[in-house]
Amino acid sequence: MITHVRPPRKRGKSHSIRAALGKPVKRAKVRLQFTGWLQYLPTAVAALAFLALSVGGRCADVWPVVLFWLPCAVGTLLLAAVTFDVITVKMDLRPIEPKPPRKDHLNTFDVILSRRSCRSFQRRDLTSEDRDELFGAALEASRTSQLIGTNPIRFEYVSARLTVWPTVGAHEFFVAIAPRAYDRQSVIDVGRSLHKVVLQATRMGVATCWIGPGADQASVVAALGDRFDPAEDHVICICAVGYWSHFKPLLVRAIEIAQHRRLPLASLFLAGPEPHAPLPLGRPPFSAFQRCYEACRWSPSAINSQATRCVGVTDETGRNVTRFDFWAVSQSRFYAPVALGIWCANWEAGCEELDISGHFEVLEPGSRGEAPSDGPAKYGVSWIVDSDQALTA
Repeated sequence: MITHVRPPRKRGKSHSIRAALGKPVKRAKVRLQFTGWLQYLPTAVAALAFLALSVGGRCADVWPVVLFWLPCAVGTLLLAAVTFDVITVKMDLRPIEPKPPRKDHLNTFDVILSRRSCRSFQRRDLTSEDRDELFGAALEASRTSQLIGTNPIRFEYVSARLTVWPTVGAHEFFVAIAPRAYDRQSVIDVGRSLHKVVLQATRMGVATCWIGPGADQASVVAALGDRFDPAEDHVICICAVGYWSHFKPLLVRAIEIAQHRRLPLASLFLAGPEPHAPLPLGRPPFSAFQRCYEACRWSPSAINSQATRCVGVTDETGRNVTRFDFWAVSQSRFYAPVALGIWCANWEAGCEELDISGHFEVLEPGSRGEAPSDGPAKYGVSWIVDSDQALTA
């Protein structure tokens, strides 16, 4: 068999110039990002650009009087907004905000749907009662008997202003640590176990924010000190915890709006490997899990990538649900399996609310179905319906 090998593409001078310019720009971005100024700089630049446009156009007698005032007004408003943000958030000169109330009156699905990533935290610390309750939830969720994999994971609490982006004001964190040797099931366990803590925090009125690529690993390891062994441990991600603040930079508000979107259920829940074979969610026997689908749809993921897919499986008659296979359609070694684990936590919590019993199990290749074909799919885990359930069409 003759294999044609494409010769390497020659890179021209323009590519070299872009690469040379890109390095200092990237370094500047990282520096601004981790010094906490990147959240304010784009708004300031936009404000100055609008003001320069209005003044320059007017001086050159290009703008009519009416059009002169429009960019001038926009620039002035943006400049006022960034000044207010720097004073209240960056300099932390703001009034003390009230502690948010608990949400014990909500059912599990309402708690899941009410949860939002918090991008700005109050300067007050967690109360000792709230901190102890979260410690208990973290300890329970990380017990070996609760895990899908066989390797232990743990959550370390850190009270320090770690270097993170784009969240502002965060100063209390849970750091998720898995074994140094890569194990995909352990990474899934991190997502599933830590999200159980997140759901408990949401019910308590405590805000949370998953942080993966936006965390400076050096600052995290430094804050852990002796609790981190670089030869044995690996920081998978961190989760900021605290109380929600209404004061946040304008850019952060824009990021929240941009990330508050989700793919349709038909793209996430499939009946087979074909990308255009959505699961018949509204018809028995799959309709019994209707609210679980929506709960998973609103699960957080890195940069809102939504890289998890679920394939529903029935028995030979097609009348009985037997299991759901969870897949990651991404090459990511860490953030995709974490997101898959978060789906598992929401799915498990939803099934408990519906009083549907089942368990997670990692199936061998010959025992599971085909992978969804809308990406480089990698199998994660299956949720198997317990035999005593009567979920039939």
